[in-house]
Parts: sequence; C-alpha cells; structure tokens
Amino acid sequence: MNVDPIFLEVFKNRMVSVSEEMGVTLSRTAFSPNIKERKDLSCALFDHKGEMMSQAAHIPVHLGSMPLSVQTAISEIDFAQGDMAVLNDPYLGGTHLPDITVIAPVFDNSSDSPLFYVANRAHHSDVGGMSSGSMPVSCSLFQEGIRIPVLKLVKKGEMDTSILNLVLANVRTPEEREGDFSAQTMANITGINRLLELLSEYGKEKVMYYSEALMDYSERIMRSTIYDIPDGEYEFVDYMDDDGFEEQDIPIELLLRVDGENAGLDFSRSGDQVQGSINAVRSILVSAIMYVFRSLVHEDIPTNSGCLRPMSISTRKGSLVDARFPAAVAGGNVETSQRIVDVVLGALSRAVPERVPAASQGSMNNVSIGGENAGSSFSYYETLAGGVGASGISSGESGVHSHMTNTMNTPVEALETSYPLRVNKYSIRQDSGGTGDFKGGDGLIREIEALAPCEVTVLSERRRYAPYGLYGGSPGSRGENLVIGKNEDVRAMPGKFGINLEKGERLRILTPGGGGYGRGQSSED
Repeated sequence: MNVDPIFLEVFKNRMVSVSEEMGVTLSRTAFSPNIKERKDLSCALFDHKGEMMSQAAHIPVHLGSMPLSVQTAISEIDFAQGDMAVLNDPYLGGTHLPDITVIAPVFDNSSDSPLFYVANRAHHSDVGGMSSGSMPVSCSLFQEGIRIPVLKLVKKGEMDTSILNLVLANVRTPEEREGDFSAQTMANITGINRLLELLSEYGKEKVMYYSEALMDYSERIMRSTIYDIPDGEYEFVDYMDDDGFEEQDIPIELLLRVDGENAGLDFSRSGDQVQGSINAVRSILVSAIMYVFRSLVHEDIPTNSGCLRPMSISTRKGSLVDARFPAAVAGGNVETSQRIVDVVLGALSRAVPERVPAASQGSMNNVSIGGENAGSSFSYYETLAGGVGASGISSGESGVHSHMTNTMNTPVEALETSYPLRVNKYSIRQDSGGTGDFKGGDGLIREIEALAPCEVTVLSERRRYAPYGLYGGSPGSRGENLVIGKNEDVRAMPGKFGINLEKGERLRILTPGGGGYGRGQSSED
C-alpha cells in the first residue's frame, strides 16, 4: 500500500481529534477542580506494541512518558475486551504518584488481540502520603502516597470495586477520587468508540497501515530538523536550587552530539540522586527531550513515538535524572523536568541560537493545601504560571504556564467555591522579566488566605538560581515564597517547605520571570 499524502493528513487530524475528544470527556466529567478547571490531564492513542501514534495538545511531561506505562501494562496484563488497567508507579513508566494512568485495549470483531490502545493520565489532587495533596517534602517514595502497580481496574466492562476501594481507603478525598476515576474510564470509552468508527469506515488494514505511516512521517521530519542543526558537540549545565533538605548545587549536565540526522544526549555526568523529592525517573527525562526537539519542528506533524527514533539518550542509573527505587520523586516530575528543558535548550542555543529562547521561569511553583472543614476533607493543588523566556524575534509572554506544564489556572471563583480559601491578590509581577533587546515575560503574584486551619506544601525552584538570559540578556527575577501572619508579620520561606496555617494566615507566591535576550540595558535581579 502506497502512502497517499492527502489521506495521511486527513488521517492525522482524525487521530488527533480522537485524543482531543477524550480530553474533553475527561475534563467535563471529572469531579476535582484540578482536572475539570486546570485540565491537568493528557490523552493519547497507541498501536498494538504500545508505541504512541497520536496525542492531544495536553501536558508534555505526561505524554513522552506514557508509552512506557502502556508497554508495561501490555507486558503484564492479558487484556480482554472491556478491560482497563491502572497504574501510577513512577518506576513503571509513570511520573509521580498523583499522576494516575488508565489504559484500555481496542479490539475489533475479527481480532483476538488488541489492535490499539487508548490511555489517559490525570493528576489526582490527593493519593495519600504524608501531606495533603501528595506532593510532600519527602525523602522516600513510600511517603508520597499509595503506589499502584499494573492492575485491572475494569474487567469486561465492570469496575473492580475491590481495587477501587483499596485505593479510596488510602486517600483523603475518596468521593472526589472515585469521580475522577469514573471520568478517566469514560474518556477511554470515548476513544475506543471513535477508533472503532475509524476501523468501520476505512478497514483494519488501512487504519493500521496509516498509523505506522504517521510515526514514519514524524520520524522523517524530525531527522530533517536535526540535520539542519550543525554537526558537533554542545555542552550545558544548570543547577537545581536544593532538594528540600539541604541547600546544595545539584547539577544537570548534558553533552549533546549532533551527527547528520541523529542526536545523542548524554546526561551521565549529572549529579547523584538526592534525599529530597526532586529525583526524576527516566520517563520524565525522555518526556522533556521529546518536548524540546518537537518544539524545533516547524511543520504541523503529529507528536508520536516516531519523533524519538533519531535520538539516543544516555544516563547513569542512580543519578538525579534516572533515579533508583525507592527515591522520592514527587518534585522530580514538576520541577526537575523544567530544569532538564532549560539544559537541553541551553545546549541547543550554542548550535542554533536564532531558534532557541532564553530560560522561562523554570518552575511549576506547586502549591498543595488541605485539611478539614465543616466535617469533610479538602485537598487543593495548583501549579502557578510565570514568565516565558524572550527569543531573538520576540519578548516572552507574562503570567502563563511554560514548557513541561500546559495547564490552566484554577479560576478564583472555582477555588473559593470548592475550598475554605480566599484569593486576596492575583496579578502580574511587574518588571520581573529579564531585560535585553527582547524582554523576558513577567511572573505573577498569587496570595491565598486560609479560612480554616490547613496544611500547606510548596515545591518550587528558581529561588536561588535565576532563569538565564541569552546573548547579553539579563536573567529573570528569582521567585519568592512568603507566609504572612495575622499581625502582618512576613516570613520568607525556602523553595520547598511544609507548614501549617491558622485561619487568617496567608501564603504569597511571587513566581519567576523569564530571561531576556540580546544586549539590551541590563538591570539588577
């Protein structure tokens, strides 16, 4: 069968639309504001081997890693029609424990084995562990929540209530979790139905052929993109602020080798895994690399497993970017992933400076707040936006999520309706972006008042090391975390901390700005 380029384009958009519709179903039927409002979710389609064929434009840190979860499920589960598997284990292709993946096979009437798989990953705002929100300043995976290996959550169309009840018994907000699990299963049913429609319309042979052709197409375009990067070796190193227990320089170091249409990325000289929760599993590293190189592609190609074929990735097991079990990883997914992006972009800036921006804020500024109110538990989680790095053609955007997160904010109205919290301030942090010929985007300020006693955890970065500027541009401003008491006393807090707030006390987060680009008038950070 020859590839018809017109039909390939039609087929690409049909596949992407399936993933997008899955995401709409998940967000509209979810219970938690984190999934419903912030869209902290991702959906994708996979072939019979677990290779990603197509994804929606959801969360980059989820999507590059999801194939590893799907492939693990395929190897461990004997799928029948109507089954769905669940897992969240970071060491089996997950990212961190709050990100729970639900996977379903797609059969047709003529096949005894799955032709495809659909999967979605959603961030549950609590999965147990030592602190509300399951994003603690931890030193072991076992402190971070319930660890779910590959299990059949749905068997022949029926929810396995014994598995569901086991999970719900280990979380602070079981009703919300149950609702979000139901939304995830409905999203997969949506994906299955749409793929069956494609199979009915075009036939199994054509759909499977063009699914592989899509990955081959993405591979060809990615090879062409890498070929346009000058051959050579490019090095870059950046540092994490701390691990939550000790202020120390923790390097992430890359040696990038470009040879024709292939790229080798060697992270083996990065620092050792640490006590705190900023360790990243290999799947996070793969996601960050895939995101950066996909961002270099000008063509509107599908983001799938073909994008990774021209790249080889080397690590050292037991390092910060390829941690060993049971290292704590809650912050590795959200914070270390951002620094990996900065390092890859930094190396590429030495090869193709005109195509790479300065560092964006470099943190997701994770805030978890939970406790008891009116006889029931609540758990709020959010990542806060900041400044985007400037490039050689434009200034950076202000107050938006960047790089490995693609979520929205929780609207103030939704937050105050759902939780005993009040947002006292929500504004752009003026002049926090770096200066230069093009200015970095500004961060933002978000101040939340506790209306009931609560437990707060913050995991953030770029509080010591500012987001770098490029080619004479100044760095963006570092972030700040503050706690304001009832008497207006202000306490400066570290980048990673847990604290109890009394009613009337406030948490204020000032997020970093993006780096500037070019030899403009510099200003002090």
